[in-house]
Amino acid sequence: MIKIAPSILSADFANLQRDIERISTADYVHVDVMDGLFVPNISIGIPVVKSIRPTTSLPLDVHRPVRYVEQFCDAGGDIITCHVEADTEENIHEALRRIHAKGKKAGVVVKPKTPASAVLPFISECDLILVMTVEPGFGGQKFMPSALDKL
Repeated sequence: MIKIAPSILSADFANLQRDIERISTADYVHVDVMDGLFVPNISIGIPVVKSIRPTTSLPLDVHRPVRYVEQFCDAGGDIITCHVEADTEENIHEALRRIHAKGKKAGVVVKPKTPASAVLPFISECDLILVMTVEPGFGGQKFMPSALDKL
């Protein structure tokens, strides 16, 4: 099943509502959160997710490391995905549990060079697995082959 989830990282931040309306036929709005810790850049945070939630009925697919999952759920995220590389296996399991406890969908993310097997400990807890085709932390990158290409 193919789902289309355009990232608002490429949007005009001064006109987020307008740009979100332009993707109204997509399946989700993908929200790339960069925290300055897991990746060197900082992008969209909890207040932005909270402010865009009323602008669309599309599910907000919030892609972020393990920290603050409950706050992103409360801000309006519908699907919260955590990088398996961002924390310990135990902490990721706990984050997935907390996301589900908030009544939201949970998933894990792997970077292009991470082996696909890294998601196996989490499969039974996931509604979604996101395999990145670019390294996290920078927008506008070219597609990179992922671990799944080697399967």
